[in-house]
This record gives sequence, structure tokens and C-alpha cells, in this order.
Amino acid sequence: MPVRPTAAVRALLTAALAATALTACGGGSGSGPDTVKVSFKQSTDNSVHVMDDYLADIKKQFEKSHPGKKVELVPVKAPDSEYYTKLQQMLRSPKTAPDLVYEDTFLINSDITSGYLKPLDPYLAQWPDWQQFLDTAKAAAKGEDGRTYGVPDGTDTRGLWYDKGIFRKAGLPVPWQPRTWDDVLAAARAIKERVPDVTPLNVYTGKPAGEAATMQGFEMLLYGTNDGSSDPLYDAGSKKWIAGGQGFRDALKFVETVYREKLGPDVSTALDPNIQTIVRGELLPQGKLGIDLDGSWLPQDWLPGAGHAWPQWSQKLGLAAMPTQAGQAPGKVSMSGGWTWAIPAKAGNPDLAFEFVKTMQTKANAQKWYIANSGIAVRKDVAADPAYATAQPGIKFFTDLVASTHYRPAYPAYPKVSTAIQEAMESVTTGDASVEKATAAYDEALADVTGNRVVRK
Repeated sequence: MPVRPTAAVRALLTAALAATALTACGGGSGSGPDTVKVSFKQSTDNSVHVMDDYLADIKKQFEKSHPGKKVELVPVKAPDSEYYTKLQQMLRSPKTAPDLVYEDTFLINSDITSGYLKPLDPYLAQWPDWQQFLDTAKAAAKGEDGRTYGVPDGTDTRGLWYDKGIFRKAGLPVPWQPRTWDDVLAAARAIKERVPDVTPLNVYTGKPAGEAATMQGFEMLLYGTNDGSSDPLYDAGSKKWIAGGQGFRDALKFVETVYREKLGPDVSTALDPNIQTIVRGELLPQGKLGIDLDGSWLPQDWLPGAGHAWPQWSQKLGLAAMPTQAGQAPGKVSMSGGWTWAIPAKAGNPDLAFEFVKTMQTKANAQKWYIANSGIAVRKDVAADPAYATAQPGIKFFTDLVASTHYRPAYPAYPKVSTAIQEAMESVTTGDASVEKATAAYDEALADVTGNRVVRK
């Protein structure tokens, strides 16, 4: 795998990519009143074009139903962390701001606070379909001012994917449902001993993986360290962030154990910015990974016509819920997020942009998207449709996890808190710091990025 670039090289690369984005999207509102510019995150894997195909179809529908209007699709090809940087660069000026952007729910409040996005309430009040959206999904796109700044296009959940063939070779049960973290580690150790030519367990980690490390990795652990009745990251009562306590240290210890015992990918691979593409496109389809702590969306790469078409995936892979730390109630844990379509504050054609959103979010088009990208429905009418529930293997499993799921405290400071978590994870992954030192460094960074709005529990 490629050698991990130095911090200096990564900084130069990020700056260059941001500059490229500004050039690629130059013109902004200068495109004219009859053209809507739609910017979206394009997969870094050239063989994956689920979003591209979907938007191309919506563009055709829109232009046919809006004579004289044009849609300009502006793909931004970059790993998650670089996409966020490029997006914020574009939103700062009317010369570079598109009319519609694809926003991760974890970043939306930060962009709202920065004044980059336009409140959508006047549009939503006149749109009957908005009543079909789940309240939890609506809340993910709300600012602290109570206004809504994005239309969600689905949600997601997370769990454990495991290779049935590798499990049988390792003498492990199929089907498999671990009860505790120790059960997960025991299975990984058995795979390492009995099937030595594969990677036993993938847990995303470190800054190169970005939010995947925080959400698929750390938070899937942290939110399983208590009984689920309170948020272990943010205290809503005091409106303060929670310093690293025992649960935080235990989650870091799990990550440290995975990489210290060489149960995970090689560190150079784990810290490759393209690790998610490597896992979905190589390790799992090639039977080289025993257990993957990951999201509900993976099959989008494996569907017929997708970049890594793998018709046998549902026979080869099993699904298990991620257990709580010691098997305490509720017994399993999941995290949910998702993406939204938002209109930049500096958009030249906001009205036309919302018309495009309405075309994307008809029941038929929304259902088509949920199925194409292996998403979880946020429209009540789609969720109730039997054709959705049976569209592909795994949809029911991951939809059922919504009952056990948690949402990130997506307040403006969250992206910086997330980065501090990634730094703590990376330091224990590489062995550069002990769990105690990594936690102390996190606490220091947490105080800095939240203006010392920190509480200890």
C-alpha cells in the first residue's frame, strides 16, 4: 500500500485540492439565471459511480420538466476530510459557491455558524413532501437557531460484517453474534491464529480516515460503554463537552489492542486516506478480511453494474450487531448520520436549486436512491413500502438497528472534537502514546476547540 504522506505533504496536497475546487467551480452565480449548479462528493474510486448515475438521471428529469432550465453537475473527487475542506473553500465566495451542495450532517452546524448556508424553512413550508420525513432526520439538519438548513437524503447505521468462509476455517460459529467486546477480540485472535493469511479485524482509525475513524470506529465503541441513557460525548444539561473518562479510555484501549496485537490492517494501510476504498473494493470481496466494523452502505459498491460488482456478497458475508462493552443493556449499539442537500448562502439561483431538490426527493426518486446507495429510508412512505424492505439483502438488518442507534452531537465544535478523537486514535494505533497520554492530549485539545466548555464525569 502507498506510504503514508508526511503532514507537510498532506497540507500541501489539501491546499492544492482546495485551489483546484475553486478553479473547477469558478463562475458561481455567473452561470446565468437558468442554470443550477449542483456540487457533490464523487467517489475516489473511479469504478464507483452510483451518485454520478443517479444525479445524471435526475438532471434529465429536471430539464424535461423545466423547459429552458439547465443543470450543471460539479463533482468534487476527494477523500472525506479533503472534501470538507474544498466545500468550505467554495462556500466562501459568490464566485465559487454552487447553487446546491452535498453536506454531511456532522459538518452542517459548523457551516451554518460560519454563515455559509441558507435557511430552507420558507421553501419547506410550501412543500407537502416535507411531512413525510422522519423527525430524527429533520433534526440532523437543524441549526441551533431552530431553522432547517438541509434536506436529508437518507440515513445509515453501523454493525459488524464478517466473512463466513474465514469464520468456518477459524472454527468460529456461523451465524455469529458477539455478546461483548471480548467476544469480538476473541474471534479476531482465532482468525489470526488459524487463518494467518488474512486481516482478522478492521477498525477505522486516525486522521487520514477522517470521520470514518471517529464514527465507524471510536464512537461505535464509546457509545457502548454505558447503558445508552446519556450521551458520552456531550452533556446536554450543561451544554458542555465531556472530558475523556473511563469509557473514553476503554474505547482507546480497544483500538490500541487491535493494532498492538496485529489484529488489524498494517498500520501503513490503516492510515492510508483511501482505506475505505481498500476495504470495500479489495479486502472484503477478495476474502482477505475476517471482520469489518462498518456501515450499512457497503453493498452500493457491489451491486450489478457497480464498480466492484459482487453478486455473491450476501452469501459470503454475515451481519452482526456491534455489542455493548460488557453485554449490558441494550446489548447492541449503532451510530447514525447521513447527508443532506443544502443551499449556500451565496448561491446565485437558490429558488431553482430547491426545485431540483424537490425533483430528487419525490417518493419514487428517493426510493431509487436509498436502494442504489444502500441507504436507510428517512421518508415514512418509502420505509413502509414492501418493495423497499425487500430490495436487497441487509436492508432489514440495518433498518432494524435504528432502534438501537445514536446520533452524534453535531454542534458547531463537533468537527474539531472529531479531529481530536482521530489524533488520539492515531497515537495509540502507531504506539506513539499510551492510552493515558492520548486521553490527556485529547482533554487538552477538547478544552481548546470548545472554548473550555468541558465537564468531567
